[in-house]
Amino acid sequence: MRKRIKIGLLVICFSSLCVHAQDKALVNTSVSKYAKLHGVNMAGVTWTKGFWADRFKVATETMVPNMWAIYNDPKISHAFKNFEIAAGLDTGSHAGPSFHDGDYYKTLEAVAVLYASTKKPKLNALMDKAIVVIGKSQREDGYIYTKAMIEQRKTGSNNQFQDRLSFESYNIGHLMTAGCVHYRATGKTSLLNIAKKATEYLYKFYKSASPTLARNAICPSHYMGVVEMYRTTKDPRYLELANHLIAIKGKIKDGTDDNQDRIPFLQQTKAMGHAVRANYLYAGVADLYAETGKDSLLTTLNLMWDDVNRHKMYITGGCGSLYDGTSPDGTSYNPADVQKIHQAFGRDYQLPNFTAHNETCANIGNVLWNWRMLQITGDAKYADVMELALHNSVLSGISLDGKNFLYTNPLAQSDDLPFKQRWSKDRVPYIGLSNCCPPNVVRTIAEVSDYAYSISDKGLWFNLYGGNNLITKLSNGGKVALSQETNYPWDGKIKIIIKETGNDPYSLFLRIPAWTKNAQISINGKHQADNLNSGTYAELNRVWKKGDVVELNLPMEATLIEANPLVEENRNQVAVKRGPVVYCLESTDLPGKSIFNAFIPTATTFEAKPIQIDDAEMMSLVGTAKLISDGDWKNVLYRPVENKNINAEIKLVPYFAWGNRGHSEMSVWLPVSR
Repeated sequence: MRKRIKIGLLVICFSSLCVHAQDKALVNTSVSKYAKLHGVNMAGVTWTKGFWADRFKVATETMVPNMWAIYNDPKISHAFKNFEIAAGLDTGSHAGPSFHDGDYYKTLEAVAVLYASTKKPKLNALMDKAIVVIGKSQREDGYIYTKAMIEQRKTGSNNQFQDRLSFESYNIGHLMTAGCVHYRATGKTSLLNIAKKATEYLYKFYKSASPTLARNAICPSHYMGVVEMYRTTKDPRYLELANHLIAIKGKIKDGTDDNQDRIPFLQQTKAMGHAVRANYLYAGVADLYAETGKDSLLTTLNLMWDDVNRHKMYITGGCGSLYDGTSPDGTSYNPADVQKIHQAFGRDYQLPNFTAHNETCANIGNVLWNWRMLQITGDAKYADVMELALHNSVLSGISLDGKNFLYTNPLAQSDDLPFKQRWSKDRVPYIGLSNCCPPNVVRTIAEVSDYAYSISDKGLWFNLYGGNNLITKLSNGGKVALSQETNYPWDGKIKIIIKETGNDPYSLFLRIPAWTKNAQISINGKHQADNLNSGTYAELNRVWKKGDVVELNLPMEATLIEANPLVEENRNQVAVKRGPVVYCLESTDLPGKSIFNAFIPTATTFEAKPIQIDDAEMMSLVGTAKLISDGDWKNVLYRPVENKNINAEIKLVPYFAWGNRGHSEMSVWLPVSR
């Protein structure tokens, strides 16, 4: 019997920052005591062919350069110009939203990630130039927020955190994350040093600030940022600050569910309030648990996750169903108690389609949260949700050519709606009122390779599938190189070829997604164990050799999905899902007919057929539907049913690709015909 060899993490002499830049995992849990998994280095994965290779190519050639141009053009965003004015390098006033600094840091992070993969000197030079200006905009005490700094230059005032709706901490949080990523990508401490000064400022501020003043920090990206700064620098004050941020959550008299501070975090039992802020909070708490192992944190996170996944998440992985909601749930006998909640998680099962909000940032927050829960636990259910959101509600936020964006991600769009919604249902180059989502989705797509694999003391974990080459080191220091060949998510066949390996045994953990049945694995052509459990990782332990071939087959059939009957809008309707991809019917593919007159018979079988949309290769689903007569609904609320229908062929396309062939109507959920 082969013996499994476990070798603990070797602690090497650290630099003054305690962790070498060569340890380049995007989220560095490699020394987090309570994290089961940690990522591979940022340059360890190279996309080769297929779905994510195509998306990364667009990110390299279009997404990131386009976003960098936008955020450095004062005529469009004014973001970099704000830094120049705050630094005293130019004159003028602040322009743009108060979270513009954070948008710029997200863009800078995307460039850093791209540099880690490509090593293009031009990217390094772009960042160096910008970082110098950012540093000059920072106050000596570490405070950095261009909106306030520009005002302080004019008035001489020295105020901060006075506005409850300010995004100072949010901006600094993205600065922290960008600083850590830039350091790991380049080995330079220029941006990290700015982030350190800002983190030290926050540490001192929260030491003395009253709970009321301290709560003036919405959208807590700084929870993730502070923990990542601790991981990068090993400064214990930063972990102390992270603990404090959770401890003060809810310790004010007039907190709101909108900001998740009406109730102390550890007393919360339901996901509530603004979905972006909530998901960022949960991701930050997961980071803190990875460092402290406090059971109370994980208990509350599990309650939040169960609530979102059982009651509040869309089939696309989208979060935040309501443009505006109320709390406490609109049920208080005292109207004065009811609060308006923006971009809100609704009640359980309250999942409208036409008016679904699903802000792209909230869906990205869902990815960030589930990625961290996966690192903590190694439970495949978190990878399933991460994959679902990435392939659907995150990618839908950006056009296939990488130049246009959605703020909201509805599950249905009709030109007949008798009201105008707040946000465009056509992707636009720049979302003037709130452009936070575009740089967020661009950095996320640039970073997907960092989610593909994880490492534990037992071996290598396969989280996301796609054509790539991997070069990494295991926890015992052994080098592993392999290639993955697949047309996933359009095909469930995955081939893994070992290119280089050591002499010690270790395990490969292959994720068997919850959506598949009867998965099969072979090694060097020999069939392995049957009855692989969907929604788990299958462990293959042996002494691996160069040239070993592992083949994973995930049967991928188009499946009709129904919702819980309590989801009123989806009663007697179905959605179609194939693998991790959710499909929709788009008016482009049903010319002259209304997509809302299409019924899907339960006996319908869909055939996957290749299709190209805006130069992107993907699979469509072709099947038979029943079309009822349209009739005239003008000024009509109810009418007798007319039993007239015809059979017609329909084509469904991936939800993330809708709206890429011009303006269209669309629906994910379609009436079912039994």
